[in-house]
Amino acid sequence: MEQVELRHGARTDVGLVREVNEDDLLVAPPVFVVADGMGGHDGGDVASRIVVEGFAALAEAGYDPRRGREVVEEVLRRCQQRINEYAAARGAGSRRATPGTTAVVVLLVETDDGPAWQVTNLGDSRCYLLAGGTLTQVTVDHSLVQELVSSGRLTPQEAARHPERHVITRALGGPDEPEPDHVLLPVSRAPRLLLCTDGVNGMIDDDAIGAALRECPDPDEAAGRLVDEAVAAGGRDNATAVVVDVVGWSDPT
Repeated sequence: MEQVELRHGARTDVGLVREVNEDDLLVAPPVFVVADGMGGHDGGDVASRIVVEGFAALAEAGYDPRRGREVVEEVLRRCQQRINEYAAARGAGSRRATPGTTAVVVLLVETDDGPAWQVTNLGDSRCYLLAGGTLTQVTVDHSLVQELVSSGRLTPQEAARHPERHVITRALGGPDEPEPDHVLLPVSRAPRLLLCTDGVNGMIDDDAIGAALRECPDPDEAAGRLVDEAVAAGGRDNATAVVVDVVGWSDPT
């Protein structure tokens, strides 16, 4: 795979309401992950850690850059199995909640047209793209309100205030094997990516997210500003952000 120079920054915060930080993140170039665990003291933090451990092992061992989608799905299947084994060992599904986690995964892959980002998501943790000063949401939330928005039954503004906006329709953990969504982005069109949990985009809107990414050239500063603003806006959830910049590759065409 062609060498691509990256810069990155990351920040996570428990917020002002939760007792446990169920978010977890991985910064192991060329693999980046954000996971938002669900289940509180019943193992949400363990579920998100399982995802991070799975992709950390991938980053350490290496992978076939021509099989990005298949590689990610293989790791997610192993994570699903580990989470369910953990839940079964603790008697989850009886008096305890079944732990689960969202996941948004980004890794560099190789295509016939050059290096690209393989973006994969489950749940409502998001990937955004900043290019030419314009912010674009790359992933589509797997949530009840997103389904209502997609069907025209809710506006995005109504969805942001909906009492069931945190209901997830796909996640790791549970009896059914979830189907992730995949997006392929040429690195030449994706100079800056943001991975974040809903503790960020649920507390500050896209205008504020775009402003932070445009005004903070350093990725670590940008990630810190996003999380700080989310906490300052109320911090009702754990907040996590990972910002990745492509700095050492240009499209030869």
